[in-house]
Order: sequence, then C-alpha cells, then structure tokens
Amino acid sequence: MEAVQSWVSEHKLTTIGALWAAGIGASLLGYSCTKSPMKPSLRLIHARMHSQALTLAVLSGAAGYHYYEKRCLQPKPVADNTPATDVTQIFMLNVLGAGDISVCLSYK
Repeated sequence: MEAVQSWVSEHKLTTIGALWAAGIGASLLGYSCTKSPMKPSLRLIHARMHSQALTLAVLSGAAGYHYYEKRCLQPKPVADNTPATDVTQIFMLNVLGAGDISVCLSYK
C-alpha cells in the first residue's frame, strides 16, 4: 500500500489522467451493456460528464491531501532557548557603538 501511495504522490497528473480515462471507459461500458435508446454521441457526452465529475472529485481529494501533507506532516519549527536581549543592551550597542556586549554590560 505504501508503494502505491509513493508512486501516486510522485505521479499525480498521470494518476488523474488514468482515472479520467478509466471513468470514460467504465461509463461507456456501462451504457453499452444496457439497452438504452441513446445515440452513441449522446453516450459519449454522458461518459465525458461522468468522467469529469470523477476527475474533479479526485482533484479535490488530491488538493486536500497535499494541504494535509504540507500542514500536518512537516515538523514544526523549534524555538531556540537563548535569552532575549535586554533593551538597554540594544541601546548601548546602537547608540554607543559598542561592538562587544561585555562593554555594554559594564555601563549598568
């Protein structure tokens, strides 16, 4: 199952195109098995409509899965535990031009 998921994840457009073609084929096969009074051109139009509905459903599912992959499966950023710089230290660095923080700390 995991091999199929990885292949589908890598070949999304191929998968969607294959599902579209399978939808048309299944719909045409379903219409040809019944004794319907429809013309072949009308059968083809209906098959295309069914296939488009299937394709839209698959595209919606693929978009949802893509969002889920990006949003939920990626690791969340970890905050660093360094202490925040004091406002006085920032002032000393910017105004007095002290390059070393130890110089700024001596002014306290």
